[in-house]
Amino acid sequence: MLTNVSPVKMKPRILVVDDEPDALELAELNLRNAGFAVLLAANGTDALKQARKHKPDLIVLDIMLPEVDGLEVCKTLRADPGTAGIPVLLLTAKAAEIDRVLGLELGADDYVTKPFSPRELVLRIKGLLRRNKGAETATGQLRVGALCVDVPRHEVTVRGKPVELTATEFKLLTLLAERRGRVQTREVLLRDVWDYNSLVDTRTVDTHIRRLREKLGTAADCIDTVRGVGYRLRAE
Repeated sequence: MLTNVSPVKMKPRILVVDDEPDALELAELNLRNAGFAVLLAANGTDALKQARKHKPDLIVLDIMLPEVDGLEVCKTLRADPGTAGIPVLLLTAKAAEIDRVLGLELGADDYVTKPFSPRELVLRIKGLLRRNKGAETATGQLRVGALCVDVPRHEVTVRGKPVELTATEFKLLTLLAERRGRVQTREVLLRDVWDYNSLVDTRTVDTHIRRLREKLGTAADCIDTVRGVGYRLRAE
């Protein structure tokens, strides 16, 4: 007699990279309790090896690392087609604002300041994973001039040429395209793209918009800045 057996649901794999043993232990304990499978790395070189070998669902990356620092690791991950799509959450010191901005410009999706709250870390990770999954399951093709956002294929093209975007950049562009012609405030974008329920550093939005424009090239001017308010994708 044949019986239906439900497929085993794989736990999302999170690679945590930090050279502080206490931080690694704290992150590992809380992430495992939250239902994640956890990989650990104590330096940038090992982080890159594990990312390429295991293709984790998300990487939590400390900036201050021996051998290869976190910013260089992030840059290398984004330059490699095999790891370019993995969401990256940076761990940064509160005082290192320039590092946070630079990390976002290099392709990081979000950041958490150290010393970090384990609960906040888990919530941010879940938010990033939902964002990635939402981009994969959405349907439809959105066109604005030379720009085409193919949501089911998770592809963006400008005049037929592909544009490589991170999961966060893709969700941000998709949201603007779905609401084209309507101004989206930074607060709304933080809520609907980053799942933030309270106001945080709006430079996160500005940095991602700047990166989007750079990647869109000749189609960059389709994103308007409405000074003092937010951003809008032109209707035509």
